[in-house]
Amino acid sequence: MHFVKKGLFAAVASIAALAALAPAKAEYPDRPVTIIVPWGAGGGTDTIIRIFAVGFEEAMGQPINVVNRTGGSGVVGHSAITMGQPDGYTLGACTSEITYFDTIGIADITPGSYDLISRLAIIPAGVTVAADSPYETVSDVIAAAKEGELTSSGSGLGGPWHMAVAGMMKAAGGKADTVRFIPSKGGAPALQDLVSGGISMFTGSPIEARALADAGEVKILAIMSDERSPAFPDVPTLKESGVDWSLTNWFSLCAPKGLPDDVKAKIEAAAKEAHGSAAVQDALAQRGITPLFDGSEAFSSFAGEFSGQANTLLTDLGIAK
Repeated sequence: MHFVKKGLFAAVASIAALAALAPAKAEYPDRPVTIIVPWGAGGGTDTIIRIFAVGFEEAMGQPINVVNRTGGSGVVGHSAITMGQPDGYTLGACTSEITYFDTIGIADITPGSYDLISRLAIIPAGVTVAADSPYETVSDVIAAAKEGELTSSGSGLGGPWHMAVAGMMKAAGGKADTVRFIPSKGGAPALQDLVSGGISMFTGSPIEARALADAGEVKILAIMSDERSPAFPDVPTLKESGVDWSLTNWFSLCAPKGLPDDVKAKIEAAAKEAHGSAAVQDALAQRGITPLFDGSEAFSSFAGEFSGQANTLLTDLGIAK
């Protein structure tokens, strides 16, 4: 028995010595973090994330690599985010499309496919017409739409700017499909169609239309936000015109589903710190982009509500699967 005890004590001592020599588990983050952007370089989402990444890098204490994974109307990049390891080293820039990919049947993706960290910025829709358009107010546009066929564009079919005009017309007493929506590959080509007379209005972001407005080629008649935008203080909201409707496209920080609680908490805290920095706030504001940080709990609740709203509009439009 004496020798058994000696052997047991020796084994325990050896295990303890090995444990002491083993390296301690590295504290997150201890290497670079990647943010996948499902949209092209230079676009709105890419611009917002690259501005945010400067402050996020400082708050995280690690390099932040922004990678664009485009294609499939956002499906390719958003799918890539869901397939990442939920370890905090792969994050993503989820956009409003995650609330209706499944509704329109193009991908089995919903807000529940991710760990949602926070929205970072919002960009409201608007109503923009050509400079030589006979319409001087959004009320003129709505009245004309109810009387005859008007057209709009600014995004793909069923996208945020399509839902913007559909919701506006419903709120004004018309039908969701009162204005015929012509899909486009983005704001720039839609605005060129507007200037050339190909469409009646552009219901994308006034930010995209600002350069043409400054050049006197288009008129921004309304903005679809709850309050006037500091970037467009002279442009009234729809609600000021008696139409109780607003729609803002949003841009967020998300992650593959299943982050450890402590890692998620660190990401959210660092994101909040970065977002609140003067450098990030000022850079966004200078571009007419409204900064917003709501955190994981409020963002998850919002995403659920937005999904319901999108489902209703897309069903009314006959686009839901």
